[in-house]
Amino acid sequence: MKKKGFAIIAVVLIIGLASAFIWYGYLYKDARNVSDEEATYSLTAENLTADYEAAQQTADTKYLNKTIAVSGVVTTVNDSVVTLDGKVFCGFDKKMDQPEGKTITVKGRCIGYDELFGEVKLDQCTLK
Repeated sequence: MKKKGFAIIAVVLIIGLASAFIWYGYLYKDARNVSDEEATYSLTAENLTADYEAAQQTADTKYLNKTIAVSGVVTTVNDSVVTLDGKVFCGFDKKMDQPEGKTITVKGRCIGYDELFGEVKLDQCTLK
């Protein structure tokens, strides 16, 4: 009876340790801090939009979920969202106070192309 009890406890411990290893080693990841990352690509808002309009799947392969730096003219500012050249939508964590018409460079994570609005979307943006 003692051997059977020991075997059950050993199996439960092994399953528990394996579950913890899988959770912390593979499933649980800390959130990315894009502001600390180097930009994979640096380009203008016009070039980024042109890449997406020419071949969306190719552009997704190149830019999607990557940290990129985009330069352009501020066309609209709405609370924590800045639009560059009317085509690149940049979401910031805090309210932005950038004058329209000013040329800025934004670093952020590319989250894709919105076909409905014809905009490339970036999140976790910071001014570079």
